[in-house]
Amino acid sequence: VLECHNPVSGLIVENLAVKNNNKTNEFHCMWSSSLTDSVSRGMPDNQSLDYSVRAQGVNDIFNVTTKPLIFDVDNGGSLLHLPFVVKKLESIGVSAIIMEDKIGEKSNSLFQDQSKAKQDSINNFCKKIRKVKETSITRDFLCISRIESLILGKSVQDALKRAEAYCKAGSDLIMIHSKENNPKEIFKFAKRFNKLKISVPLVAVPSTYS
Repeated sequence: VLECHNPVSGLIVENLAVKNNNKTNEFHCMWSSSLTDSVSRGMPDNQSLDYSVRAQGVNDIFNVTTKPLIFDVDNGGSLLHLPFVVKKLESIGVSAIIMEDKIGEKSNSLFQDQSKAKQDSINNFCKKIRKVKETSITRDFLCISRIESLILGKSVQDALKRAEAYCKAGSDLIMIHSKENNPKEIFKFAKRFNKLKISVPLVAVPSTYS
């Protein structure tokens, strides 16, 4: 999956293909990031950019592309507003949303200072997951739950506890996030997650590690 924030970057995902030993490798999906959507418009990555503006940008991308798109909704906003976001995104052709379990003032997860960020309660975030699944019209619309425990200095055990609860609430995929410069804690989480025998795929965003 590769991030894209306008039709040109969407066309890169659509058309880039590398042949190696008679096998063609290409990107399977696009990722609409709140960070790059905001920055490309000269705005900070703090949810100042309205969902409707971002949705129009996705429409522009879909005008020239055919591959699926994952839409980053940050924390999804309030439980009351979340259904409207889901309905809008599903109606324009978005395939999945990714929603993080942080609350409070938005701060990019790769920033060192996370003092203003707090993690949502497991119970409240599970309500959001269930609301997404209740609202979506098709079973093909996926909800990806992004766990910020490691970002906020909490333990792998805390992340696992949340992962298990989020899966039971209906999450289709689990994203485990890290800002370390190596993937050791991601591997540690993945090995312990596999032992839970939950048949839900894991997602990683290796921005800071190869």
